[in-house]
Amino acid sequence: MSLTGTPFFLTTIVLTVVALVLPLALWSRVGGPRLFRHLTRFLMLIFAQATAIAMVFVVVNNANGLYDNWDDLLGTGDHVKAAANLGKDGTGGKSIKDLPKVKQKFKPASDPRMGEGVQQTELKGQVSGVEGEVYVWLPPQYNDPKFQHKKFPVVEVLPGFPGSAKAWFGSLDVNTQVKPMMERGEVAPFIIVAPRTNLLANGVDTGCANIPGTVNADTWLTFDVRKMVIDNFRVTDKPDAWAVAGYSAGAHCAAKLAIAHPDRYRAGVSLSGYNDPIAERVSLTSKSPQLRDENNPLKMLAHAKTPPRISLFISGQENDGYLAGMAIKKVSKPPTLVKVEKIPDGAGGHRTSVWKEQVPDVFRWLTQQVTY
Repeated sequence: MSLTGTPFFLTTIVLTVVALVLPLALWSRVGGPRLFRHLTRFLMLIFAQATAIAMVFVVVNNANGLYDNWDDLLGTGDHVKAAANLGKDGTGGKSIKDLPKVKQKFKPASDPRMGEGVQQTELKGQVSGVEGEVYVWLPPQYNDPKFQHKKFPVVEVLPGFPGSAKAWFGSLDVNTQVKPMMERGEVAPFIIVAPRTNLLANGVDTGCANIPGTVNADTWLTFDVRKMVIDNFRVTDKPDAWAVAGYSAGAHCAAKLAIAHPDRYRAGVSLSGYNDPIAERVSLTSKSPQLRDENNPLKMLAHAKTPPRISLFISGQENDGYLAGMAIKKVSKPPTLVKVEKIPDGAGGHRTSVWKEQVPDVFRWLTQQVTY
């Protein structure tokens, strides 16, 4: 039974109701020795608490897109088949044009909460050694005959940790929100791509980094997924038409990846992110001072030999993204552009409901940054 499916959710509701009714109906009817009666009543209370907790967990999980399946929840899923040392740029000396094109098979997304038009595919990364699902949503103009020769801009969207690749569609309603805006011409007709980011077993966050022998998450997101989109859709490989956006841990990743790869992205969006990887203590990039420095977008930007030609949109409450963004803005130099917005305290906290409200403004800003 699917962790995020309706049948499991309904099952938890039924079990919760049963668990509440049992003590009311049987409390005084339990017979037998005194110890047996006490034990039976204790187990009924434990059952009631367990089912209530399970139901609340399912509601929270479905609302926030934390875990996709049982493997993610139990920490038994591993999507890394190999993790070679791919060098500083994460390509292993290869370029997209050097590798054969791979045509993927897509099917409609199986989760109805993701809204209309979302497709999914299982991708085997040619360079990263990662295998996982990727969700793609096409703008309304994509299949319009008037745009049949048009190439479209792309934004990769990343969830927090733990987080599901479905979250931007299911929790933030990104496609539902931007589709009418695209139809009215308010925002650019972006192709929205959501790749799996939960790649390792045992509840470990990759930090979207390449760590030889462990994972090549950076290469998966910025090379393999990017190549798949280029091979299968009408998009350009030029960075001017590409952006990456994320919230929470995904925000940290979005800022870091945009700074690290101005040859692949022109814009990055960070919603309630952080700079120092130590903010996510289960992240691989928090395990040593060297890894923390190498994966800290603030230090990456401050120490860059050449300021990257990128634009960053950073937002958050004062201690939940805003101050981190202001620090990045302070060290940025042209042609790097940084816009920082403060979310008022009490606006909702570190929650998907806060980021959902920002989606329209994010896409208006992205429209101003990309060319295609």
